[in-house]
Amino acid sequence: MAGNSIGQLFKLTTFGESHGSAIGGIIDGCPAGIEIDYQFINNKIANRKANDSAASTSRKEPDEVEFLSGIFENKSTGTPIAFLVRNTNTKSEDYEHLKDAFRPSHADYTYSQKYGIRDYRGGGRASARETIARVIAGALAESILKKFGISISAFVSSIGNISIPEINKNFSQNEIDSSEVKCPDLETSKKMLELLTKVKAEGDTLGGIISCRILNCPIGLGEPVFDKLHADLAKAMMSINAVKGFEYGSGFMSSKMKGSEMNDELIIENNKIGFNTNNSGGILGGISNGEEIFFNIAFKPISTLMKPQKSVNLQNEEISIEGKGRHDVCAVPRAIPIVEAMAALTLLDHFLRNKSVKI
Repeated sequence: MAGNSIGQLFKLTTFGESHGSAIGGIIDGCPAGIEIDYQFINNKIANRKANDSAASTSRKEPDEVEFLSGIFENKSTGTPIAFLVRNTNTKSEDYEHLKDAFRPSHADYTYSQKYGIRDYRGGGRASARETIARVIAGALAESILKKFGISISAFVSSIGNISIPEINKNFSQNEIDSSEVKCPDLETSKKMLELLTKVKAEGDTLGGIISCRILNCPIGLGEPVFDKLHADLAKAMMSINAVKGFEYGSGFMSSKMKGSEMNDELIIENNKIGFNTNNSGGILGGISNGEEIFFNIAFKPISTLMKPQKSVNLQNEEISIEGKGRHDVCAVPRAIPIVEAMAALTLLDHFLRNKSVKI
């Protein structure tokens, strides 16, 4: 199986399955001498964990990261950083009824057709459990970016048909963290929780939208042809489980605007060149322009339902299938640190590729 790595200079390769012994990764290209912020990494891991909210699965694990190489006296040595997180709370018996069945909207059928074999326990390699490796590597990348004043902040702006009324408002991290569903608007957050509770009782699931802001990104990140910054961000986000859409800046709304409405006119402000609007989302011609980078990611509803659905099995028989075990009702709140991690991995890789930058 190919395609388990992302990045050029700062490169992450992940390994492991949902119900295997561990999930892990190898980071190649981390500069030497970086002090490892273990608390920051553990906070990101904690944000990804299942919790007691109406949206979350009841599968809970300690998720303790073990660093195996590449670190000496709490600093990176410049050699590959290998790490893993052991799976300690698997219940593979919950998936025994799926051994010969294909779950609707999962990767079961395509994996079976492509490889001739699949790990049906929790989705195997296709499980969102894999994303814990991204969160760990992304937290390390983000901690490096923070040293240069670059900040990444994501929040839930929509769940189902409930959305934040003012998406362009500058929300504080405290407002985001204080919400059970990571939605910084208090009233909207309450409505989301009510909807999630209702949908959970129906045995159904929901999707939503995560919005992400990158502040203080320097000018010049990204290449003008195939390695455009927004193209690599899109690839990174679209690689996350259940993601169905990506837009940056004015996104799809730009197709309804006139050029005179869309264009970001250049101005001089405080003796510096700037822009009077930011419809371009902080990226021009694939290269960061120094403005805020803003993008949205659309997540589909979780595919596992606690209600009957039609499907087929390996014997080409039509069957009825129903989810069992522990599953999220909505993955969006727990995906916040994953989105931030993929943004950090992409940004740091381009940061290192920019020859004018020194770590």
